[in-house]
Amino acid sequence: MDGIKALLFDVFGTLVDWRGSIAREAQTILGPRGVTLDWPVFADAWRDRYQPSMDEVRSCRQPFCKLDVLHRRNLDAILPRFGLEALDDATRARLNLAWHRLDGWPDSAPGLARLRERYRLAPCSNGNVALMVDLARHNGFPWDAILGAEFARDYKPKPIVYRTAMEAFDCGPGGAMMVAAHTSDLVAAAQCGLRTAFVARPYEFGENRGERAPGANVDVSVSGIVELAERLGA
Repeated sequence: MDGIKALLFDVFGTLVDWRGSIAREAQTILGPRGVTLDWPVFADAWRDRYQPSMDEVRSCRQPFCKLDVLHRRNLDAILPRFGLEALDDATRARLNLAWHRLDGWPDSAPGLARLRERYRLAPCSNGNVALMVDLARHNGFPWDAILGAEFARDYKPKPIVYRTAMEAFDCGPGGAMMVAAHTSDLVAAAQCGLRTAFVARPYEFGENRGERAPGANVDVSVSGIVELAERLGA
């Protein structure tokens, strides 16, 4: 691991439990209105539109816009499926901000705190800056910078997202490591010259539905961020 100066992190799924948090937030917001749903199914339906909506931007069929905007479009699109097409705008806006209140996995904040003693840290996420800042404040993530999609004006796995993050920290090939719970993210990062660390999150999509092991060669494979700190000598 010699020569690594910066660690760049995927956030959704890798550092935070988006599924459990969105299910909880939806129930908190909609439950008092008399809405009864399978809340994890609602979270899954919302998330299922995540990649397709970004594909519209990645393919240049739509101009770049913040993930908050895509999340709101996706929310509006799924509400009729759950009989919620009459939901008022203020409630939709509050629900959309649930993505700013996602809870971190228990090992995320303490692991990041240890890693920051030795490395520069930043998210390299598809989330926009305000979203990343709010998640950092909510969970105590000690970032040195906020990088990623809004900074690059495109979405992962486009190479520009990884390259601009490396350049922001003055890192050449091998000088930065991408940390993620998704093999596809790490494969794309490696093609841009980043070192790679896989974090197992088997409960990301529900019990035993997340990735337990990397599906490609990586530099490091760990069960959590605290273990990553130990492996990297932090």
